[in-house]
Amino acid sequence: MSTIVLGITGSIAAYKAASIASQLVKNGHEVHVVMSKSATEFITPLTLQVISQHPVLLSLEDENDSWKPGHIDLADRADMLLVAPATANTLGNFANGLAPDPLSSIYLATRAKVLIAPAMNGKMWQHPSTQRNIDQLTKDDCQFIGPEYDGKLACGYSGPGRLMEESKIITKAEEILNS
Repeated sequence: MSTIVLGITGSIAAYKAASIASQLVKNGHEVHVVMSKSATEFITPLTLQVISQHPVLLSLEDENDSWKPGHIDLADRADMLLVAPATANTLGNFANGLAPDPLSSIYLATRAKVLIAPAMNGKMWQHPSTQRNIDQLTKDDCQFIGPEYDGKLACGYSGPGRLMEESKIITKAEEILNS
């Protein structure tokens, strides 16, 4: 099927990425996981390595196995970059062309389709800076799914910000890949 780079960032919803990766693999996709350092506070790289059956890329320093940097190789091979969950920080890096980590570097280097599933505190989601970044990313041909607009958040608030349900993210990713 398709090669999907699954980016996971530092949100409490990061644990849901295991389910997303598992279902994508079951559906026949080749999944390569790239995690932000803060994502490893919520789910271990080993879990995702076993599920995806590929090494997990954590830092640019991990790329010593080949003459071609790993983030460029993944960017070239990807049919889709799926970021779930995506934090406000990651949205800001993407929208402003910053590349402090492998995930942002892959975003800048890939010509694959990009699907972003944000997850964050509702106030962060609604902040004008975040909305400006979303507008820019939309202009840059990124597609979004979510966040959920109602529900209890990890911070104790209720409102927008929860990661969209995993099955809906997978369905949307496959619709985009098949279009």
